Order: sequence, then structure tokens, then C-alpha cells
Amino acid sequence: MSYPSIDKMQNLLSETVFAHTESPKKAAGRALGTIVEIIAFYLIKAWGHEYEIAIERPLPEYGNPEILHNVEFTFHRSKLIDRLVLPASESITSNWIFKNANLPTHFHKPKTTNHLIKDRVIKNACIIANSASLFCNAYFSEDKQGINIFELANKPFAMFECKRVGIEEGASKGPQTIEKAKQGAYVSRTVSSIQRIRLFNGKMAGVIERNGKLHFYDDYNVLINKAIFEQDTEILANFILTVGIVSNHGNWFTSNNQNKEMKVLAQSYDWLLFLTDEGLATFIQDILNSKTTYNAVRIAFERSYEKGKKKNRFTKTRMDYDADKILSNYFLDNLSTIESWFNVITPSSTDIGKLNTFLIELSKLKV
Repeated sequence: MSYPSIDKMQNLLSETVFAHTESPKKAAGRALGTIVEIIAFYLIKAWGHEYEIAIERPLPEYGNPEILHNVEFTFHRSKLIDRLVLPASESITSNWIFKNANLPTHFHKPKTTNHLIKDRVIKNACIIANSASLFCNAYFSEDKQGINIFELANKPFAMFECKRVGIEEGASKGPQTIEKAKQGAYVSRTVSSIQRIRLFNGKMAGVIERNGKLHFYDDYNVLINKAIFEQDTEILANFILTVGIVSNHGNWFTSNNQNKEMKVLAQSYDWLLFLTDEGLATFIQDILNSKTTYNAVRIAFERSYEKGKKKNRFTKTRMDYDADKILSNYFLDNLSTIESWFNVITPSSTDIGKLNTFLIELSKLKV
């Protein structure tokens, strides 16, 4: 291998950053899962979708809204409704933003107070207000000199979910791999109005209810492509594009050598992306091991796991201010390389750039 194995990196982390914990290797494994989520977040941000996402917002099942599922990211159609000048304060609360922003009267404050920034830690996709069909998120402007406030529709048009399981000592694969695969498959199959049906020949057909009747389509992917690029609002009104991101570490095998768990996910998500070990290792080597250019990122990572720490400052939800600037620039400057870290499992014979195109087209849909 031209790069250290993830196993070796996990062992190194367990002997250094996580040596003080009760189960160092497990702690290191959980941190690797967090890194996968962070890579996903900054890829989404580099694609220009930051102002459309919510993080870990409950996602209802289609036609069964009593059952909610937390996924890493949901995408919502959004529009800018106000901009605020950044106050001279080291702590900015959602209450302050709510009070000073020019919001429509139907919005109300959430019960929980969020901090857009506190102790130089940013709250990504910071919720400041809710209404019956909308919610508001606050974000730093790109130059970090102001606050952008966006109104987002409650109903999402896409979701991203990350799955990773480490290997225990002496085991050939993670014991919970199949359970995580089943969980991801269940969620991806239940949240969207367009359902997948397997045909006898192994292909996937699509079925959707229209005007009280079921309509069948021979090829699910053909249906999705046609509906998205023709902006078919009738078909896509309650459609949610489901995207799964899996990382290897000996559990999901490779894109060309799929095990049972990978196949379960591949037939369930609209898009399944495979983050290669090489991509994950490159991120760790380039960013987290740096003591020069990306030093602030390494420090934020280590501070999140130091003994006695109170809160993490290196997650998809909460990110160190200086680390955020570095990571945002790194992903923008190296976007094509970062995209190459991913293999597309589903749909076949396509590239990750088309997924971004899908997201752009869905975000423009008027429903």
C-alpha cells in the first residue's frame, strides 16, 4: 500500500490521542467515524450546499410521520431572508440573532438556546427559529464578517447518511456491520414517496402513488433521472434523494468486491458512495498529522479528545473556528482530488459529479 492502513492509524491514535481512555482502540474507532462525517460535511460545503442543510434533524417516514429517523444531513430548499453585521462579541446566541433579525412573524424561538459561536467553536447549521412548515438557520458569511440567515422548508429533498464500523481484535469484520447495513437500508427505503421494487431479473423498478393510484416504472434510475432533469414537480413533490456514505476498514470490502452488507446498502440507497481507505488515510496524513499549514486542525482534533475536556470542537456539528477556515479552503482548493477519494457504488457507470448536479436540480424545484 502506498499509504498506511487504517488499522495502523487506529492503533497509532489509540496509543497517543486516546491512551488515557478506558478503551483506546474503540475511542479511536469512533473518532474515525467522526472524521468520515466531517469529510462528508466539507464536501457538501465545497459543492455550495451549506445553506441548504440541517444536521441530525429528525426525518419522518413517508406516509408514517410518527416514526422519525436521525440522519447526518438533510437538504432543504432555502432562501436568504436577512443579513446581520457581526457583533463585537465572542459569544453569539440564537436568541440574540432571533431578536435582531428581520424575521416573519410566524417564526418562534426554539426551546433550546444554540450558540452560533462560543469559545471560538462554530455551531454548523445553527437553528434560530421554527414555524409550522419552515425553520431558520444562521451561518457565518464566507468572509466571517457577517451572519447570513436562511429560511428552509421543513420537507427535505435529499439526505446523507454515513456508515462505518471498525474491526475488533481477532475478528475478520465488525460484528455490527450487518445491523448498520440493515438500519441504513430501512431508513433509505421508507423516507421517500418513490419506492423501489426488485424485479425477477434483479433490476430495480419504481412505484409511486399518483391521484390515489399506483404507477409502476420499469427502471427506477431512469425514472429518477427523467423526473429530476425535466423538473417534474408531480413526481418529485415528496421525493427524497437518499445518499449513503460507507468507509471500508475491512468491513464493506471494496467497490469491486462487495460483501453482503455492501449489497444490502447498494440496493437501498439512490446513491451509495464508498470512501476509500486511501482517501481517509490521505486526510489524516495531510491534515491531522500536520504541524505547519494545518496545525489548527490538528490542535482542534486533539483538544476534542484530551482528558478532562468538556465539549468537542471537531465534529460535523461543532467545529473550531480556525479549523473551519482551514478545512473550508482545503476542500475548495482540492475538490477534484477529494471527489476522487469516493467510488460510486450506486448508480453504476456514473461519477460523483452527477450527484452534485442532482442536488442542484432538486434544490431549484418549485414544489
